[in-house]
Amino acid sequence: MAEGDNKSANVLAQETAQLEEQLQGWGEVILAGDQVLRWKKPWFPGALMAATTLVFMMIYYLDPSVLTGLSCTVMLLCLSDYLVPTLAPRIFGSNKSSEQQQRFHEICGNLVKTQRRILGWWKRLFSLKEEKPKMYFASVISSLVTVAWMGQQVHNLFLTYLIVSFLLLLPGLNQHGVISKYAGMAKREINKLLKQKEKKNE
Repeated sequence: MAEGDNKSANVLAQETAQLEEQLQGWGEVILAGDQVLRWKKPWFPGALMAATTLVFMMIYYLDPSVLTGLSCTVMLLCLSDYLVPTLAPRIFGSNKSSEQQQRFHEICGNLVKTQRRILGWWKRLFSLKEEKPKMYFASVISSLVTVAWMGQQVHNLFLTYLIVSFLLLLPGLNQHGVISKYAGMAKREINKLLKQKEKKNE
């Protein structure tokens, strides 16, 4: 068991090192983005929401077709991939402190772990398909029907705006303990309801 854990840790360290090397040109931008997403300053959440709202208002106003939107997105990604590694060191400085280097290492490690979790969920989904096909099809179809119903009830762009806003605010909410606070409150309320139900049954 210990040997397997050591092997897994070595593979994780190797994948993290590879990702660090691949993202080295984006290091300064990633660190700056990390500070914004974790709300290092009190005005960061407002600025984040303002920027997100502005982008989605522009999309709503311009109302591009799917092909135009896809082409512009890919074009921006290509420009970023070319310009960011060149301009970022000049804007933010090329020398990272030991603290920044450690944080960059942690971010890359978290990205690798997230990738592993997604692959693990994907594998579990296919194993569920093989082991319990009825449960697999029932859960997948019910989930897709729910998503389709939500998409029918709420405007696509507004729904995308809500999802993107939540994902951008999620690291800051988690960092400041907001999620754990309300999750704990919900857990306590559920436990109270369960205890009340048990008392009534007695």
